Amino acid sequence: MWLRRFGSAAARWAGRAATPVVARFRASLQLRVVASTLIASTILVLIFSFVVAGSVTSGLLSEGRNTAVDETENAVERVAEQLAPYGTTSDSALATTMQRIVNELAEDPVYAPVIVLRTADGAVTKTHPVAGGALPSEALQANVAEGKIAVQYGDFTLDGESMPYLVVGSFIDLPIDYELYAFYPLESQQDTISLLRTNLALAGVALVLLLGVIAALVTRLVVTPVREAARTSQRLAAGLLHERMEVRGSDDLARLAGSFNLMAENLQSQIRRLEEMSMMQRRFTSDVSHELRTPLATIRMAADLLFDNRDDFDPVTKRSTELLQDQIDRFEDLLQELLEISRFDSGFASLEVDAVDVGRIAEEVVEGLSHLAGECGVEVSVSKPARRVIAEVDPRRVQRILRNLVSNAIEHAEGKPVEITVAESETAMAVSVRDHGVGLRPGHADRVFDRFWRADPSRNRKTGGTGLGLAISLEDAKLHSGTLQAAGEPGKGTLFVLTLPLQAGNRVIASPIPLRFEARPPTDSEVPHATQD
Repeated sequence: MWLRRFGSAAARWAGRAATPVVARFRASLQLRVVASTLIASTILVLIFSFVVAGSVTSGLLSEGRNTAVDETENAVERVAEQLAPYGTTSDSALATTMQRIVNELAEDPVYAPVIVLRTADGAVTKTHPVAGGALPSEALQANVAEGKIAVQYGDFTLDGESMPYLVVGSFIDLPIDYELYAFYPLESQQDTISLLRTNLALAGVALVLLLGVIAALVTRLVVTPVREAARTSQRLAAGLLHERMEVRGSDDLARLAGSFNLMAENLQSQIRRLEEMSMMQRRFTSDVSHELRTPLATIRMAADLLFDNRDDFDPVTKRSTELLQDQIDRFEDLLQELLEISRFDSGFASLEVDAVDVGRIAEEVVEGLSHLAGECGVEVSVSKPARRVIAEVDPRRVQRILRNLVSNAIEHAEGKPVEITVAESETAMAVSVRDHGVGLRPGHADRVFDRFWRADPSRNRKTGGTGLGLAISLEDAKLHSGTLQAAGEPGKGTLFVLTLPLQAGNRVIASPIPLRFEARPPTDSEVPHATQD
């Protein structure tokens, strides 16, 4: 159990330790290229080293074996000449002659330093004194007994030191059959192979490091302009439209920098042109709105006079006077909202903050719209906490937001209830307005706050909306550093959530009322229609 826990803890620690490394690896193109080059070059160097070391080792051993076999054959001829007179192993001079032959061969630098000479039946065995009685393997002895020249590589302990040897065995066909085994040390070949492997390893490491440095330098030539382009594009995105890349040389990267600078210049000119057009449009809207106030005041005075005396007119003129009064009221509302929008666009909108009870504002809005709710047959309910929800807000703007949301919900509730909920957290307050009417089609939740946007322009409205109410409400929420969100489904209603900070100057982190739309089961009378504006 403790081992499993230790393994899990070690795995978690390794994961946390590797996270920044992995992030750095993914973020750096140069690091990935260098790492790929090092991995590929390491594999190639390893393959090359193994091939070269194997080839050289095979060549050294093959050359040593051929030389050893030739020397052993010469030794066999020399031994055969001296042992040919002996016909039986019982001859007392045989052992002495074999010992002399072995000593002579071992002392001759041409032959192996260790010689084992014996009769085929093993009756007499003579070995050079340094051999210590070492014998080759049984497999080698069996091959020699069949009259072959056989070789064997192995480690033998002679004179108390274990060393690699090449053993060459040969059968001597005389009246008495003999076997000769020559032990050739491979110490020099082993040293050569070890030196070769060490040199190959050092050369391989140096080559891999050199390739890594070369890859880093070459990649830097390409990555540096790319990084500069990324930094410049980030500055452009941050609004620093004067930023440009430095053009060096006339290669492909220089052409890339030149094209990037040309794109930045075109982008800067287009943005300036759009800013000028937007500024002109805002100024035009503001100027027109202000200029219209004077003639509208005159028209209002004349219309009020006609409206006050409408009972003296014939029915057609009376109806025209009433329609004129309604349209002038709507025109005044539109003009007022255009002026408000122009203040938002020009950045002159400001808050008049006061600590007020938001729940009370919601109730006052419902009371003011009770006549509209009665005409539409909609029941409006307000749910709020037991204690007052005090927030530092602009009462006029919050009241305008709630009036737009509630009147909008009543218009589109199709006779179903409208529910208003007030809630608060430690840092924020929220008011939700929920209806169960026509709802929102997919993709319309973000567009409902666009200016003059209506999903269904042919839909009749009792309040004669201008199409700017929700757009102004969103700007009012942003002016409070708050949020205004919408959600809904066709035929199942709409949910608006207004969230504002309790203290002026703070920002909203989380809303006390999440934007979670929960639709009730539809009835047969609920048919999906268009959405509100």
